[in-house]
Amino acid sequence: MNPAPFSQLHAFLAVARFRSFSRAARELGVSRSAVSQAVRQLEEQLRVVLLARTTRSVSLTDAGRRLVESAGPAVAQTIAALTEVSAPPGEVVGRVRLSVPRVAVPFVIEPVLPTFRARHPRVDVEISVEDRLVDIVAEGYDAGVRLAEYLERDMVQARLTDAFRFVVVGAPDYFTRHGRPERPTDLLRHECITFRSQTTGALYAWEFERGKKSWRVPVRGGVVCDDRVTCAQLAELGLGLAYTFEPMVMDQLRDGRLERVLERYAPTVPGFFLYFPSRAQRSAPLRLFVEAAKELALRAVK
Repeated sequence: MNPAPFSQLHAFLAVARFRSFSRAARELGVSRSAVSQAVRQLEEQLRVVLLARTTRSVSLTDAGRRLVESAGPAVAQTIAALTEVSAPPGEVVGRVRLSVPRVAVPFVIEPVLPTFRARHPRVDVEISVEDRLVDIVAEGYDAGVRLAEYLERDMVQARLTDAFRFVVVGAPDYFTRHGRPERPTDLLRHECITFRSQTTGALYAWEFERGKKSWRVPVRGGVVCDDRVTCAQLAELGLGLAYTFEPMVMDQLRDGRLERVLERYAPTVPGFFLYFPSRAQRSAPLRLFVEAAKELALRAVK
């Protein structure tokens, strides 16, 4: 079997990343039909179906997923290397693709990106904001941002924020009408704005700790949301209590729009980390972004 042409493999990986022929074509600067033809030729040469296509969606077959996992990082490194050698001596050119949860954007992206782009104007930064847990290798990202508890052990980790607490908050009007919970189990009698995981689809049980004791409370309420920022905003409207990380709602707490409860039981988590596979350290654009993020993000939250 002849090796697959690089252009066909590149086209397939773009479709796999975006789950769309049209978006892949825009990314590559070619027509949709050219992308479709390249993928079809690749499938014919490999004698496997890589993509399952319908009129509304594109998804990876098992063979396509294996090809993304094995070839994706190598192709990305090849493109980065070709771009870097074409740059003037001492200048870094390339792209960094990041997967970032929405709640981390104000603490990780906003403090870092303006300075990073000013320092390295020829390094493009592509940010995908999503709260599901992402396999950054399989989906072609250079790095991701997560809380420490969700990091895979084989990933390199770079701390971006200090530790912080998860707290229960509500509007003053809510507490006037319903009273304040004194213990975690009291939440079972309160209206709670529940959070549904975009990764598992399950409702999140609120976690608490005090000393060596811990609780997982299966709270319920009339409003379910899959975005933590929105949960806090709805709590501010008096629709119920929300469980959120403290730095995100500090302005509302200072202004009195939200109030904390159950502070004695608030758990502390290590904070946000940038993570990436060890082989990605060979990418000069990513190295520069990691350096800037460690410098600027930590400084911004102190």
